[in-house]
Amino acid sequence: MLEVDNLTKTYQHRREPVHALSSVSLEIERGDFVAVTGGSGSGKTTLLLTLGGLIHPTSGQVRYKGTSIYSQTGNQLAGYRNRTVGFVLQTFNLIPYLSALENVMIPMLLRYNSNNGRVDRARILLDKLELASRFDFFPRELSVGQQQRVAIARALANDPEVILADEPTGNLDPNLSSEILQILRDLSEKDGRTVVMVTHDPSAAHKADRVLKLKEGELLPEGT
Repeated sequence: MLEVDNLTKTYQHRREPVHALSSVSLEIERGDFVAVTGGSGSGKTTLLLTLGGLIHPTSGQVRYKGTSIYSQTGNQLAGYRNRTVGFVLQTFNLIPYLSALENVMIPMLLRYNSNNGRVDRARILLDKLELASRFDFFPRELSVGQQQRVAIARALANDPEVILADEPTGNLDPNLSSEILQILRDLSEKDGRTVVMVTHDPSAAHKADRVLKLKEGELLPEGT
């Protein structure tokens, strides 16, 4: 489903180049649950955001079902980000003045012509994540774990095939982390979605089917 071919991302820091990614190549199949690990500055988040169409690589290709996403027009790439990929972030990024229901509806504004369709879809997703009694709660009125579940519901709003999660358990205690990891595993095993998760936590990484390790922008052989 996702193919990365000789992906390189280089930034200029003053006069020195910084290689965030160096000739990374990998393949991810439909329904895979993949953890990406590595130390700070290893390129984990850069890889995730490049897979998501948010950071243009310096060179190399990211292909989704055989099509290079960065060779597409701006509108096509925006469509990929909106319909194919769902993002789950460590900081949740919920809009504080919108309810849980309204936060989940945001990604659907361009997809559903009817507000009723958006409301119905958001209710179904929140109910699935055991938040049926929290539809009208604002983020500040929700626990940390509930906020992350709202963020996951929002990521699922447009029924994406790929979920990209950046440290989704980084702000959670062990019990809540376990709950969120089980939700992500269910999205892979039961729904057939592809899940790519960046994590620095070895116990979280072990929940995945595959573990990829980056070191200074280079992808190490699996099992290393």
